[in-house]
Amino acid sequence: MCTVGIIGNGPRHLIPDLTLYAEKIDIWIGADRGALTLIEHKLSVDIAMGDFDSTTVEETDYIKQHANEFMQYPIEKDKTDIEIALLQAFTYKPNQIFLFGVTGGRLDHELINIQLLYQIMSSGIRGIIVDQQNELELILPGKHTIEKSEIYPNISFIPYTQRVEGITLTNFYYPLTNENITWGSTLCISNKLLEKNGTISYDEGILLVVKSRDAGSHPIQK
Repeated sequence: MCTVGIIGNGPRHLIPDLTLYAEKIDIWIGADRGALTLIEHKLSVDIAMGDFDSTTVEETDYIKQHANEFMQYPIEKDKTDIEIALLQAFTYKPNQIFLFGVTGGRLDHELINIQLLYQIMSSGIRGIIVDQQNELELILPGKHTIEKSEIYPNISFIPYTQRVEGITLTNFYYPLTNENITWGSTLCISNKLLEKNGTISYDEGILLVVKSRDAGSHPIQK
């Protein structure tokens, strides 16, 4: 089992310091211009893949020189560069996949990248999207421990399915007991943990867990 990190072409200022994840991630995949971001962070580019429509000829050649493996695809294709990278990640049979550089910029890409978490979860893999201001993950019914983060102190639970039933929150500033939420409900937005960790349990549906920090607060740094 291993952990894979995929770097996309999202706005550079939203990508956290990737070196903070160097010890966690075994294989790095640079999707399109994301490969350049890996090089900038002095991390191994195990695979660079995509159509490379966002890089110049010189930049693409530079990526080829630094990547252990380079795979270029046509610009006109049925899958985005991120999904192609994700399918490659699945071949390593990881237990965890981190996605960076997949938020911000075009809203259509950001929304579909969040939906890719469902594809990851359905494959029995933990998927986490990280940027400078947010950390996102999908969870299934059951009991889950939520750890407190100094970087992302705000915690929200957003219904991914139309209805989520039986939510109970413990050790949260706003506790809940056996509550139901549906699309558009703001009941579970902007909560905080009272201790080092808390729990959420629920009976039915899928939840998107969003840990976040307010704009202007300290970014992820060493």
